[in-house]
Amino acid sequence: MIWRGAPWLWRRSSCNIILAGFVIKRLINRLCCLAAISAAILVGNAKAQQANQDFDDPLPLWEVGVVGAGGRLPDYPAADESHVQGLALPYVIYRGDVFRVGDRGAARGIVAKDQRFEIDLGIDAAFPVDSDSNDARDGMDNLDFLLELGPRITYSFLPNNPRNELDLSIAGRAVISTDGVNWRYQGLVVNPALVYRRNLFDRRMRGILSWGGLFGFDGINRYFYRVAPSEAQPGRAQFNPDDGYLGSEFSAGMSFNVTDRIRLFGGVQLGYWAGAENADSPLHRTDVSYTVGGGVRWSIWQSDRMATK
Repeated sequence: MIWRGAPWLWRRSSCNIILAGFVIKRLINRLCCLAAISAAILVGNAKAQQANQDFDDPLPLWEVGVVGAGGRLPDYPAADESHVQGLALPYVIYRGDVFRVGDRGAARGIVAKDQRFEIDLGIDAAFPVDSDSNDARDGMDNLDFLLELGPRITYSFLPNNPRNELDLSIAGRAVISTDGVNWRYQGLVVNPALVYRRNLFDRRMRGILSWGGLFGFDGINRYFYRVAPSEAQPGRAQFNPDDGYLGSEFSAGMSFNVTDRIRLFGGVQLGYWAGAENADSPLHRTDVSYTVGGGVRWSIWQSDRMATK
């Protein structure tokens, strides 16, 4: 995503999950967030589950469960402040012969896959940022919840090798912001990525290393780094961002199958923002940030019918 967070965590949250005492509008806003975030989390979880199964074992056609994750996450790309955040969500996976949901991507058509190339539809999301809790943005508009959706094409350097996977992909996603009532197009993110996955020890453990570049176009860089004349103040000069390079993310993670239904995952991510197109923005506060976190996934129900490989 425009700042996705590590592949084993998917995604950041400045919303807690305790809803008691909030007004109805706030509840609706958070429910909108959770609905999109749940799909984003599954992108990483389903991939790891498939790799950690015995290679000859089929997977269930349907699967329903709960996933919880938390960690310390920067407020936005190149922010020098971070917060501890977490969430717990239900998930559903369907592994059809032609169409699949929650399996490696938000949705994908198997007809578009061959030995090395695959096309899928990716979804990603980011929870909002309260500007009052971030010194750099104090007095500015809050950053709304972001939803990203778009196609991704992946090339596999090691096809038909589930023990070791090396994939190169490029994704293009439209970015929509919302407060639960108003929806606004904010721009386009282009995200090339290189990902290496390897089964470890008895195949119940899975390691992942990845690099991802982030490029913003059609206004998304303004969303993060623009300082309007009315928002300028001492130490925060007016700034009008340009399209282009946002930064890079380097991630290392691990997942472990405790049982065939319970999986633990965790890892770290380094965000490297030096050389970004808008590094001169007063909202670009650091060249290096980090994310650390983890979670657990529990597969509560699995269909008796198995998916076709």
